[in-house]
Amino acid sequence: MFSRDTKIEGYDEALWSAMQHEESRQEEHIELIASENYASQRVMQAQGSVLTNKYAEGYPARRYYGGCENVDVAEQLAIERVKQLFGAEYA
Repeated sequence: MFSRDTKIEGYDEALWSAMQHEESRQEEHIELIASENYASQRVMQAQGSVLTNKYAEGYPARRYYGGCENVDVAEQLAIERVKQLFGAEYA
């Protein structure tokens, strides 16, 4: 398994530099392309978590592959929260 302390910074300076420049670009400019919307640090943290390692095709509790219990919890939280946010019965 990989060390959890391994970071790109200090390992691949060229890649780290490109990432830092892109972060600066996003902070300093407005992007009007919807698909390039600015993601919050919380979203970035969630997307960079161990949940990204799990392939979870299908719907919570009805997946095509096993081992999706924790992904199901996260996805069900998102479903319930979006239903509450929009006052919807289904999501």
